[in-house]
Amino acid sequence: MASVLVPVLYVLIVFGSLLIFSSFYRRKNAQKVFEPYFPQHHERDVYFSLLQMSDPPTPETLLKAALVRRAMTDVTRIIRLREDKPALQNLLQKGSIGDDLWNSLLAAEKELEAEILEVAAEANAYVEGWGSVIFQTATEMMHNEKMRSLVEQIPAIRAEAERKYGKHPLPKLTVEPAPPTPPTAPVSTPSTPARPVTPVSAKSNGLAPPSAGADSGTFSDSERSDIASPTSPRTPSKSSPSKKSKKRK
Repeated sequence: MASVLVPVLYVLIVFGSLLIFSSFYRRKNAQKVFEPYFPQHHERDVYFSLLQMSDPPTPETLLKAALVRRAMTDVTRIIRLREDKPALQNLLQKGSIGDDLWNSLLAAEKELEAEILEVAAEANAYVEGWGSVIFQTATEMMHNEKMRSLVEQIPAIRAEAERKYGKHPLPKLTVEPAPPTPPTAPVSTPSTPARPVTPVSAKSNGLAPPSAGADSGTFSDSERSDIASPTSPRTPSKSSPSKKSKKRK
């Protein structure tokens, strides 16, 4: 019986101490004030200051402009949270940063969610349905301001480059005209002599010259042997005795 109670008591003591430590740690973190992740929201304070003015009251157009400026600051904070949260989470898992910075980021995220809902409600109070597009308008205005600031910095950047590297005029590019191509003389092709036309009467009488077909393959056996051996003398054909007797008679 004692052998069973000892491990049970050990487990109860371990889990009880862990529960007490976790509750104490959570209570301590709840009472602790974390350093804010973002600086003070100046545009929100300006909007509330204009909204509370009563003598004279602030024009509605000015209040709308201040609300858009407040939404622009919220958009910049949203973009920064999206970029910083994965990196900080990775560093927290590696133990490179403490829990204070991570808790500060989580607190800033919750505060920003409440700020977005409040800005959307204020926009819908001025114009119905404006709360769904006010952050899109703020994003476009923010990109426009960045582009304008870059354009305004061009003269300063140019002056700094001229001071550092000296002022040199840009080289002028001269394009030389292409030389005229000489006229090409027409190539004279040798004219092939016309083949003689044999009259029809000559063809019919057998006086026509041998054609190409006859030159190429219509030779007799004796002619082929003469062509193959042109140096050998042609042996005369012996006449038969019957023909000689006839001639003698």
